[in-house]
Amino acid sequence: MKRVILFLFTNLAVMLVLMVSFHVICALIGPEAMESLSRDGIDYGTILVFSVVFGMGGAFISLLLSKPIAKMSVRARTIDGSEGPQERWLVSTVEDLARRANVKMPEVAIYPGSANAFATGAFKNSALVAVSTDIMEQMSREELRAVLGHEMSHVVNGDMVTLTLVQGVLNSCVLFLSRVVGFLAENALNGKGESRRRGPSGIYYLVYYVMQILLGVLASIVVCAYSRRREYAADAGSARLLGTQMPMIEALRRLGNLRPGVLPDSLKAMGISGKTAKNLFSTHPPLENRIEALMKWTPS
Repeated sequence: MKRVILFLFTNLAVMLVLMVSFHVICALIGPEAMESLSRDGIDYGTILVFSVVFGMGGAFISLLLSKPIAKMSVRARTIDGSEGPQERWLVSTVEDLARRANVKMPEVAIYPGSANAFATGAFKNSALVAVSTDIMEQMSREELRAVLGHEMSHVVNGDMVTLTLVQGVLNSCVLFLSRVVGFLAENALNGKGESRRRGPSGIYYLVYYVMQILLGVLASIVVCAYSRRREYAADAGSARLLGTQMPMIEALRRLGNLRPGVLPDSLKAMGISGKTAKNLFSTHPPLENRIEALMKWTPS
C-alpha cells in the first residue's frame, strides 16, 4: 500500500509541476508568438510547447526523483559500513573507486533480490550505487569490485543524465508528431479548421493513439540501442578503474551462471544485468559480446 500511495503522489506532483510549467512557458512566449506558429488550423506553437514541457519535463522530474523512487521500489537500505564486515568492505570499495574516478562518494545500498546491481541519481556527485544480496553472496570480492567499477563508470560518464536527455527528446518528438499527424488527418477528412471550431473528433484520437504506439516503439528501439552502447563503455570503464579487464570478464561469466535479478522499468537500463535477447529491444548486449569486447580492451 505504501508503494501505491508513493506512486500516486509522485505522479500527481509531476503532473502539477508540468501543468504549471506549461502555462508559464506559454505566458513567456506570448499569444502573438504562439499565433504565428499556427498554420492550417493547427496550433503548432501550443503543440510544440506542450510536447517539450511534458516530454522533457517528465523525464527530468523522474531523474530528480530517481534515488528515493529506486530505494522504495527495490526496498533498498542505505549502509555506512558500521553494519558488519561485509557492509564495511562494500562501502570502502565504493569509496576507493569514487576517489579513483574523481567523484564524490555516492550513497551505498543493499536490496533483497537476485543477482543485479545498479546506479542512479541526477548528479554524478550525488549518486546511488546499490547491489543485491544475491550478487554479494554469489560473487567473489574481486568480481563484485568489478561490478561496482561498472556502476561507478555509469556515474562518472553521466549516463543517467544522458539517457534522460535521449528519452526526453524522443518523448517530445512522439507527443508532437502524434498530435500533428492526428490533426492533419482530421483536416484532410473533415476540412481545415473543423477541429478548431468543433474540437478534435474520433478521427484525430484514432490517428493520435496509433501514432503514439508506432512512434513509441521506434523511440524504444533508439533508447535500447543507446543503452547497449552504454554498457560496453561502462565495462571498459570498470577495466580502467581496476587497471585490468579480467575481473570484469570473470564477473560477466559469473552472471551468465546466475539467475538475473529483475529491476523495475525505471532502473532496467541501469542494472549490471538486464534484458539481453538478441533483438532491437534489448537494454543490454549479450554477455558473450561484452566479454569479447573486453578481451580486446587495452589501457588508454
